[in-house]
Amino acid sequence: MTASTDHSNDRDVIDVLTTDHREFLELVDQILAAADQEQRRDLTDSLIGELVRHSVAEEMYVYPAMRDHLPNGDEAVEHDTKEHKELEATMKKLEAADTSAPEFVEHVRELERILRDHVQDEEQEQFPQLRQHVPDEQLVELKGKVETAKKVAPTRPHPAAPNAELFHKMVGPGVGLVDRLRDKLTGRDA
Repeated sequence: MTASTDHSNDRDVIDVLTTDHREFLELVDQILAAADQEQRRDLTDSLIGELVRHSVAEEMYVYPAMRDHLPNGDEAVEHDTKEHKELEATMKKLEAADTSAPEFVEHVRELERILRDHVQDEEQEQFPQLRQHVPDEQLVELKGKVETAKKVAPTRPHPAAPNAELFHKMVGPGVGLVDRLRDKLTGRDA
């Protein structure tokens, strides 16, 4: 394949994460529009699984790059990690909620609010700074690391677990394996 027809190398970690954001927000819209309770549960489980994978991959690879390269990197990572904790707690509520109960929609709206704020922070502030301060080759390299991390990351929220790079790298693959086994045994398509 020639370089002119292979566009996969044109994408970097920011493109991948931005695409994830669009997909998450689309899933939220689909959940809120779904009348069928089983479809609502399936969409919610998909959203939770993908959002957990995305968050873990960010914490493993993107946040260290933010700490290293952004002028306010430590502050930005601390803020984003706090939002990840809020998302995890809300996803835990959604996992247990009856999709026909009124509080289910309240939890989806809460998740949407936190997610939209998180997406805005990343896309309006942090991603442009990463593009400015991190070499293109490193952003492409980070894309590969993030995509690989998402394949082995947990698929369920674990709000009591640390949101730390070392934890995710050492323990995360085992937790992910257990989550995927649980998904298979319960018929959850995450």
